[in-house]
Amino acid sequence: MMLLTKSDYILYRECPKNAWMKIHKPEIYYKSELSQFEKYIIETGNEVELYARRIFSDGLLIEGRDKKARELTQKLLKEKYPTLFQPVFVKDNFMAAVDVLKYDKETDSYRIYEIKASNEADKKTHYYDLAFQVVLLRKCGLKVDVINLMHLNPEYVRSGELDIMQLFKSDDVTFEINRLCEEIAIEMEQALAYLSAETEPKGPCCCIYKGRSGHCTTFKHSNPHILEYSVHDISRIGLSKKKLRELIDIGCFHIHQVPEDMELSESQRNQVDTHNLDKIIISKNKIIKELENLVYPLYFIDYETFPSAIPLFNGFSPYQQIPFQYSLYVQESPIQQAHDKPNLKHFEFLYVEAGEPSKAFAESLKKHLGDKGSIIVWSKKFECTINKQLAKRVTELADYIESVNARVYDLMDVFTNQHYVHKDFRGSASIKKVLPVLAPELSYKELAIHEGGTAASSWLKLTGDGLSPAEKAQLKKDMLEYCKLDAFAMVRILEELEKMTN
Repeated sequence: MMLLTKSDYILYRECPKNAWMKIHKPEIYYKSELSQFEKYIIETGNEVELYARRIFSDGLLIEGRDKKARELTQKLLKEKYPTLFQPVFVKDNFMAAVDVLKYDKETDSYRIYEIKASNEADKKTHYYDLAFQVVLLRKCGLKVDVINLMHLNPEYVRSGELDIMQLFKSDDVTFEINRLCEEIAIEMEQALAYLSAETEPKGPCCCIYKGRSGHCTTFKHSNPHILEYSVHDISRIGLSKKKLRELIDIGCFHIHQVPEDMELSESQRNQVDTHNLDKIIISKNKIIKELENLVYPLYFIDYETFPSAIPLFNGFSPYQQIPFQYSLYVQESPIQQAHDKPNLKHFEFLYVEAGEPSKAFAESLKKHLGDKGSIIVWSKKFECTINKQLAKRVTELADYIESVNARVYDLMDVFTNQHYVHKDFRGSASIKKVLPVLAPELSYKELAIHEGGTAASSWLKLTGDGLSPAEKAQLKKDMLEYCKLDAFAMVRILEELEKMTN
């Protein structure tokens, strides 16, 4: 009989068949290699746990999950050892390692702490994670009286040395978890029976009722009849569960099968119609109205930032973005003739020194953005938030940085507002979808870095000690090229929009 681990139970709750594939057909489950950013997320979880352990000065780490680790756990429990990190418990074919188990001498009971590398509790996952552990520990005869969920404190702002006690929040969720335990105990048995079966479960996995972003690792294997582009890709369909279920239950898997009389939002209907009718929606007057307020010179700018879970510098909170790079194109005047190319200047900034980049970043912005002219970005909320935070840290330039936000224009609005819709956008307003349609000569595929997550994690490598000078030089070049294309993409997209409306 297999052992059901806590992590496999959580995976089972998300998609039972996917969990079965992980256990019985790992060659399929692990077929796709983790991205650099996904690996960073895992490393972040490990790092956060190491910091959290500092709160417990009397803790002892139990390494491994093997028989030796289990025996050591039992030995230390008998000795009433005050605090254990990663003690391993096995009972009735269930297994879990507890982040922190603390013995309370006065009550002869235990406190359990689950550490999460997030700014808040996720009741849909974290609570069930904890409940699994509590059920198992009680099966093992332990008296668990207090159940805590530890996570990062989003209100903590670093000032000087890290204050570990303020960095974390510990929520007492004893009442909530105790209410779940009876239900979870039953579900654990169901999961064990399901995952112990030697024969692969038949039919599609439950993710067939979820939007594309919610699909499991082995979705393609379990649902081979679903095309790479299907009703699961309809914009925000994952938030319209009733609507998606209705489509799936009537056997409507592909975009061209969506009924004409089905109630859809404007963006959803536009996505379906442009695909099925092979048409392009262009609202010229609306595009003209969007663009008529642009003031020259135009500044096309893209930021790259790094969200550090553990604040690296003063003035930062957990996961607050650290701006370390931008790429900027400046167009001084409008294009006079249709065949003319814009007269562009290019500037870029990439912080490669030790220490905090905010001041150098802000000073460079002031040097190149000037005092007038529209600042064009893609997804205004992001850059404007970075600027607001930047103003708080670089107070001597606060007034200027705040004035920058008043000049920002979001070019993505043309597409989110449905003024231009193309079937190949596939319901998205992402620059990665828009660019291949309007400027197909430009491509991210040829670059060493393809997306922002990899660019962010690359900055840690660039400013760390693990690379040779030659490797750092190449990585710097790759990062500059990626950010440069993000900025130039906006230049080309605006150029094509202007051609359409002239």
